[in-house]
Amino acid sequence: MEKILEVKELCKTYVVNKRQNNVLKNMNFCIEKGEMTAVMGPSGSGKSTLLYAVSGMDGITAGEVDFCGRNIAKMNQKELAELRLDEMGFIFQQMYMMKNLSVLDNIILPACQSGKIRETRRETVERGHVLMRKLGIIDVADNDINEVSGGQLQRACICRSMINRPAMIFADEPTGALNRSASDEVMEELAGLNAEGTTIMLVTHDVKVAAKCMRILYIVDGNIKGEYNLGRYDRTKLRDRERALNGWLMEMGW
Repeated sequence: MEKILEVKELCKTYVVNKRQNNVLKNMNFCIEKGEMTAVMGPSGSGKSTLLYAVSGMDGITAGEVDFCGRNIAKMNQKELAELRLDEMGFIFQQMYMMKNLSVLDNIILPACQSGKIRETRRETVERGHVLMRKLGIIDVADNDINEVSGGQLQRACICRSMINRPAMIFADEPTGALNRSASDEVMEELAGLNAEGTTIMLVTHDVKVAAKCMRILYIVDGNIKGEYNLGRYDRTKLRDRERALNGWLMEMGW
């Protein structure tokens, strides 16, 4: 299969009070087109640092990060910014939205800043509407962001992450600020996007979230300690997937 992301000997080191803190240590893995991969591990294991490093949001100390055939470790800040805008989508636990814009305008903002898709504003707005209908939030398109629920706002963030038709979505604890019901709804939407071919890498501490992914990378102290393949998500077998994943995580020392 086609590789979207290939990581080779990735290292990330911070220097604090003249002491080196090796957060990521010689990590090697790849993510293929159409996969949904979860990164799990104890607090402080380097999960979010890994996500930021492989998506070009943070620099790396050594190694290579090949994204769609380009080594982002050798790209300058302008090139990285353009790559993130055009070919990557991002979803965070904190739903960063512009307070002076409506929900719809927040969703289409990246498309207005990018030159990837040549279209009129009317066409951009219509694409935004299509995404909002797909995720069941078209009725709040003109609302301010403080007039919608957390679950609706996170689904709007998913729409925003998809507006430039990215090669891959990176999500850092995308359900961490939501209650269980909203979390389940958001993960069903992400699983649906993945089933349609969208490649996703997400960080989570939630077994119920990870059980909807195809593959789990378990990291401890900046190293990949284990990898578990659950296969394609099947809603009818969710409890079996959760049980199997729980058993494996216990073996890993979860």
